[in-house]
Parts: sequence; structure tokens; C-alpha cells
Amino acid sequence: MKIAKIDANQPEIVQALRKAGCTVQTLAAVGKGVPDLLVGLRGSNFLLEIKDGKRPPSQKKLTDDQVAWHKAWGGSVTVVENPDQALRAVGL
Repeated sequence: MKIAKIDANQPEIVQALRKAGCTVQTLAAVGKGVPDLLVGLRGSNFLLEIKDGKRPPSQKKLTDDQVAWHKAWGGSVTVVENPDQALRAVGL
């Protein structure tokens, strides 16, 4: 079984979203370019791709799988680096 790799800041982002009243499902184990989080709030769903803001730009780039998945997806995906960006991405 493959262990899902998550960014170091993901627990902090998930905690902030849940504290603000969001439901959060981690999708990291799915892989294949699928965003890291599915977030629900007030009847809406949001897909968030987490990148670690403390890493250099070259290490925050989307992988080829992520680029392909985001391009093929019929909805929106927001890339976030910290809790404030995540909260803004869901309208808080």
C-alpha cells in the first residue's frame, strides 16, 4: 500500500478550515494529479491543491500529473500555500 505524501503545512490548513466550519476530506492518497483537499462549506464544494509556501518556487511547481488533471477538470481548483489563502479560497 502506498503511503500518501502530504505537504508539511497541510495539517495546519485543514485545522484552520475545520475551525472555520468547513468539512474537509483529504484526497492525497488518490494521487494521479488529484488535488489534496475536498472542502465543503454552505452547500458548495472546493478543490484545493496545497503547496508549501516555505519551499523555493522550483519545489512549489505543479507536477505534470497535477497540470494535466487541473486542465482536464471541468471545475475549478485553487492552489494555496497557507491557512489564510485556503480560507479566502472558500469565501471566508
